[in-house]
Amino acid sequence: MAASSRIRPAGRWSLLVVVVLAAAACSASSRPAATSASRPAAVAAAARPTPADEGYLALGDSIAFGYQPSEIRPAPDYYHPASFTGYPEDVARALGLVVVNAACPGETSGSMINTRAPSNGCERNAAGGGGYRPALPLHVSYPGSQLDFAVGYLQQHPDTRLVSIGIGGNDLFRCQEITDHCRGAVLTQTLAQTTANLDLILATLRGQAGYQGTLVVVGYYAVNYRDALFVEQIEALNTALAGPAARYGARLADIFSAFQTASAGAGDDTCTAGLTYRLPGGRCDLHPTARGQRLMASVVERTIAPVAAG
Repeated sequence: MAASSRIRPAGRWSLLVVVVLAAAACSASSRPAATSASRPAAVAAAARPTPADEGYLALGDSIAFGYQPSEIRPAPDYYHPASFTGYPEDVARALGLVVVNAACPGETSGSMINTRAPSNGCERNAAGGGGYRPALPLHVSYPGSQLDFAVGYLQQHPDTRLVSIGIGGNDLFRCQEITDHCRGAVLTQTLAQTTANLDLILATLRGQAGYQGTLVVVGYYAVNYRDALFVEQIEALNTALAGPAARYGARLADIFSAFQTASAGAGDDTCTAGLTYRLPGGRCDLHPTARGQRLMASVVERTIAPVAAG
């Protein structure tokens, strides 16, 4: 994805789903044990929560998952989810918590609720093709939707101290992919649905799951802060997330401002600042590097600091 005035992350993500599945297949073919018969077992072998896994539940998309693009070197091992570290793992380490990270790359706010809803790469890509979750392991293996898992987990772990949720980015990116612009009334309609979905998600966590602890909604950043159109879209997305967060007593982690400040000395470009991935040929990927993930973690930690102190 080029960091230009016409950034289209969704198109990049749809392509990445194909590239990742191909790369994973090539990687698996070099291992004697990774046969076609063993791959379903590999997918099911992701870490499962145990009764001792109380502390922090992370929900979200590829950013929370810690996704890395296939073009980086050394190449990611998509069959080894523990090798992917996102901001939830950094937050857990800093706060001394055990994290259960249920995030799925390509998850939309709709597919988080219902796996049959439009996805942008988790269950299926924007064009309806193969997704990440049916082929590759997540950090946590679970049937059904991510929200269903969260409800069951929180009911079984009532002492959970922190829940973070980073969702909505793929709603925007999928809109860009299927409409080729996602502006005006189309953007407004898309983000209205994002707000409605997040309202339902948070209401379910507070109500059905009975979770009354610390809840953080994690916002989104721009890749290039000189890209006026994309900045406008991301700001609108963050506004769409802010309403539900306030209604359900969740804190909003302002990732947008943190990345803007951190990239100011690098031409307002998060890729040049080392916060997102620089790919071969000079292209930029929207996913955060280890440095970007650590910055996100620091924002989440500051966001919940008043609660922790209280």
